[in-house]
Amino acid sequence: MHKYTQDAMTYVKNYGRPDLFVTFTCNPTWEEIQEELLDGQNPSDRHDLLARVFRQKLIKLMNIITKSHVFRPARCWMYSIEWQKRGLPHAHILIWLKDKIKSDEIDSVISAELPDRQQDPRLFQIIVKNMIHGPCGSINPGSSCMKDGKCTKRYPRQLLHDTQTGEDGYPLYRRRSSEDGGFKAKIKVKIGNLIQAIEIDNEWVVPYCPLLSRIFQAHTNVEYCNSIESIKYICKYVNKGSDQAMFGFGKDGTPIDEVEQYQLGRYISSNEAVRRILDFSIHKRHPRVVHLTAHLENGQRVYFTEDNLHERIIELPKTTLTVFF
Repeated sequence: MHKYTQDAMTYVKNYGRPDLFVTFTCNPTWEEIQEELLDGQNPSDRHDLLARVFRQKLIKLMNIITKSHVFRPARCWMYSIEWQKRGLPHAHILIWLKDKIKSDEIDSVISAELPDRQQDPRLFQIIVKNMIHGPCGSINPGSSCMKDGKCTKRYPRQLLHDTQTGEDGYPLYRRRSSEDGGFKAKIKVKIGNLIQAIEIDNEWVVPYCPLLSRIFQAHTNVEYCNSIESIKYICKYVNKGSDQAMFGFGKDGTPIDEVEQYQLGRYISSNEAVRRILDFSIHKRHPRVVHLTAHLENGQRVYFTEDNLHERIIELPKTTLTVFF
């Protein structure tokens, strides 16, 4: 994963900061998935189906971005797929555009507001279903995003009349209050053991691109990359690698020895395992990054067997560094 992070930083070195950071999540209610389920099956029973449909959806998304130029022509891009122990895959995508998005153009690309229910009821339903965070905070303090009494995703967000570029590298998107022309919606939320109807406003909307949300009907978060300070974090986040988990084996009644019993291991969900078995790509980037081997004189790696040991000693293997000079 370190190599992928260095690839991303190579793009930053040559092309500057990325313009957009997109998170695209698999939706188990997609028609392509629901139509193929047998009687009594749930999407969680068909990881092969989830993997195949998500792969096709991701290909379509990348074609829209890189070939149809939904934002504008792309100079380079990279993505990485992860699961985070929750089963459903999601792709983190970084996009560098040939023509940079200016701060006064953000609203034409990204929205962080509920659509007008009267003018566009279909988009309104898509956003309410897929692009609402929580609610958490005082409304639902037991939400999984809460830590030390605060939301780790920084919700609810500040209501603003106009988009502002934040000092921490993240823009503050336009989120108008109901008094300022914004809209509200009622959603059902599980709080404890009860399902309650909660009225929300633009404080809880996850930033999105209206066109992409309309096409894919899934959680498609689109963020504007504002400053170079946030880029290294984003590049590392995109390429952070697989989750890990503590695990152990034991018999009932056996005294617990926490030091010996538990090990730190890589956690692979069923859906990730199926994707790897099907040999679907986990990482992709364009253009290609060529890695040059750097080493001291006669310090290149030598791989040998018992049969070719003497040959390897006499004739050291060539590397990109030795061939260059």
